[in-house]
Amino acid sequence: MAAAGWREDDSAVFIDYGSAFTPERERQHEIIGDLVASVAPCCAVVELCCGSGELARLLLERLPEARLTALDGSPAMRARTRETCAAHAERLGVQAFDLAASEWRALEAPADAICSSLAVHHLDGGQKRRLFEDLFAALRPGGIFVLADLMRPASAAGWPIAALDWDRAVAARSQTIYGDRRALARFEELRWNYFRWPDDNGIDHPSTIAEHLHWLEAAGFEAVDLHWLLAGHAILSARRPLQGQA
Repeated sequence: MAAAGWREDDSAVFIDYGSAFTPERERQHEIIGDLVASVAPCCAVVELCCGSGELARLLLERLPEARLTALDGSPAMRARTRETCAAHAERLGVQAFDLAASEWRALEAPADAICSSLAVHHLDGGQKRRLFEDLFAALRPGGIFVLADLMRPASAAGWPIAALDWDRAVAARSQTIYGDRRALARFEELRWNYFRWPDDNGIDHPSTIAEHLHWLEAAGFEAVDLHWLLAGHAILSARRPLQGQA
């Protein structure tokens, strides 16, 4: 994600505090796992921006026959993913990539499932549209794309709601994980809450849920669905039609 402005110190913060900064992280991963596992057979999975590898590990555990390709632009994230998934190293491939580039999207073989968590919001609207079109082509018929990400409120009234809910989620997770408010203090110090400080950085470009749904359908996906929403974070899925149904 160097092209979008993500730096290795951002990776270090997310490795340290990502679990606390992400609302209901375990539930999000569980939902993504359920959706990916709904594809049968599911032998080839690709994760875009694998981060510290917790989602990759869950998918490898849920799908004992699957091979997972974990892509990330950060050397620190790739190294941490290898550590996190060490027990499944024979079924894991970790590769460098740039989410905004197009070369990596021509996969060697069609994927059964492609997923991404907290990454696509670094692309602007036009880049998201092109990504969804390329992912549709990269999936085999019947395959699924699962997206968990920040999504921008469509109304002015929605911004303070998302901001407050995110602050509350981080406060609760900090207390659960650390027994104190240290993660919330770091979250506030870094002004990480996009919905409270949207103008503080140039690397976040969330789009609305409606825009995501429209772009996915325009790319050719069917069964486009919203599964979970909290504090400006949402999980969507979309399927490539089976042969003869496109």
